[in-house]
Amino acid sequence: MPKIVAERSDVIPSLAEIFREYGFDGASLSTITEKTGLGKGSLYHFFPGGKEEMAAAVLGEIDEWFATQVFEPLRSADDPRSAITSMCSSVAGYFRSGRRVCLIGAFALDNVRNRFSDRVRDYFAEWRGALASALERAGCPERDALALAEETVVAVQGALVLARALDEPEVFERTLERIQSRLIAATGGDEQR
Repeated sequence: MPKIVAERSDVIPSLAEIFREYGFDGASLSTITEKTGLGKGSLYHFFPGGKEEMAAAVLGEIDEWFATQVFEPLRSADDPRSAITSMCSSVAGYFRSGRRVCLIGAFALDNVRNRFSDRVRDYFAEWRGALASALERAGCPERDALALAEETVVAVQGALVLARALDEPEVFERTLERIQSRLIAATGGDEQR
């Protein structure tokens, strides 16, 4: 029996996990109906644009979460070092310490990339820019801040892939610890490189 869902937003977390597990192309409508418990009619009621609209809604929710929990605090916190530490903690929680795939990263590598290229590009550019801003405000020279921010995003994404490939979430956790130490050290903080 199909599940009853009152709001479109109620189904988005389930869709995100389906896309993480199966990818965009692998998430057939029958898989989506089975995993969400919703009938096709309900899905098309909430997402008349079909699977592409579902993916866009999921990406929108991810963007919103990162904007409020990571990017905005990095850009505006009175204490940028604290915002950097908070970023590492938030990222660890969001990616479940390396047990959760970065859906935007997966879409960047998938053949669906061109459909969502603006969103994929904006997510990574925003993260890099927000972190560089916090690093500069915390005392890191501008030329170093952007490079370090870029290396950080690369390290997070690479650690997610490696932790998943090796089935060792500890890889992600260790990487985040090193990232945090390096970022704080770059701002003249106490932690060592």
